Amino acid sequence: MTEEVTYSGPERVFSGVQPTGNLHLGNYLGALKKFVALQESHDCVFCVVDLHAITVPQDPKRLADQTREIAAAFIASGVDTKRAILYPQSSVRAHVELAWYFNCVARMGWLERMTQFKEKAGKDKERASVGLFDYPVLQAADILAYKATHVPVGEDQKQHLELSRDIADRFNRDFDVPGFFPLPEPLIEGPGARIMSLKDGTKKMSKSDPSDLSRIALLDDADAIAKKIRKSKTDTLGDMPSELAGLEGRPEVDNLVGIYAALEGTTKQAVLDRFGGQGFGVFKPALVDLAVEHLAPVTARMRQLMADPLEIDRVLAEGAARARSIAEPIMDEVRRVIGFWLPPQ
Repeated sequence: MTEEVTYSGPERVFSGVQPTGNLHLGNYLGALKKFVALQESHDCVFCVVDLHAITVPQDPKRLADQTREIAAAFIASGVDTKRAILYPQSSVRAHVELAWYFNCVARMGWLERMTQFKEKAGKDKERASVGLFDYPVLQAADILAYKATHVPVGEDQKQHLELSRDIADRFNRDFDVPGFFPLPEPLIEGPGARIMSLKDGTKKMSKSDPSDLSRIALLDDADAIAKKIRKSKTDTLGDMPSELAGLEGRPEVDNLVGIYAALEGTTKQAVLDRFGGQGFGVFKPALVDLAVEHLAPVTARMRQLMADPLEIDRVLAEGAARARSIAEPIMDEVRRVIGFWLPPQ
C-alpha cells in the first residue's frame, strides 16, 4: 500500500467579495474585518470577484465603479495592499482557464446537489444562466489558481468549499499527481460571522432588502447609523438578559448583542455582563457610540479613496500583476500535467 501524498506547498488564504455595491455592516464584520486580521498571520490573496457578479445581469456602465468601491472598502477597513494582494478577478485569466479544466473534472451530480443554486434559481431554474449553475466550479478555480490552502467561509459557502476539495482531489487522482493541488480548509469564523437584519433577526443583513433601515451601509454617516440602531427591532419580552440562555427566542436582541460583541472584539456573554438587566434605552445608545467609533474612520477613508479612482486603479493593477505572478507558473504546471502541447523551451 502506497503512502498518501499530501500538498506540501506554502499556506495561502484566498477570499473574494462580489462588486455589487452598497456594502454593509454584515460585510464589514463577517468578512473585511477578518481579512485585516488574517493578513497579520497569513499570505493573503483578496479578489473582487467580478466574473461571479455577471452570473446575474449587471449594468456594464457601473461594474467597474462597483469594483473600485469594493477595493476602497478593503483598503479603508485596513487591508494593507503592500502585504496582501488585492485585484479584480477578471484581470487574471487563470481563473477562467482553470475553471474550464475543472469543468472537465467535476461531475454534473456534484453541481446538482448545490443548495445555493436551487435557492437563487428558484422554480425557474431552466431560465437561470449556465454561469449561475457553474458558479462553484469557478469558485474552485479562484482558490486553486493560487494553490490556496485556507478559505474564510460563512455557512452559505461551506458546501461550495467542499466541492472545491472534491475537484482538487479528483484532478490529483485523474492525472496521477498526488498532492498537486491542496484540499483547501475552511477558516472558522468567530464573532460577527453572521449579522442579521435590523428589522428581522431571522434574516441575514442584505443589500437587497427593500428596507434601508434593515442594514447599516459602510457609507452611512453617524446620523444614519444612530437612526437605524434606534429604530432597530427588539421585542416586548423585557430588559436585556444577563445570561446567554436569555437570548433564546429573542433573535433581534441576540443580533444586536452579537453586533456589539463583534465590534468590540469580545463575547456575547461579556456584553450581557455589562448590560444585563438594563433597558434598550441604555443599550442602544451605547451600541450607537460603538458603531460610529468603528465605522466613521472606515467611511471617511472610503469616501476619500472613491474620490481618487486613479489611485484605486493603480492599486488594483499592481495587485493584478502580483496575482498573475503566482497564478501563471501554476497554470504552466497544470497544462503540463494535463498533457497539452507546449511550445519548445
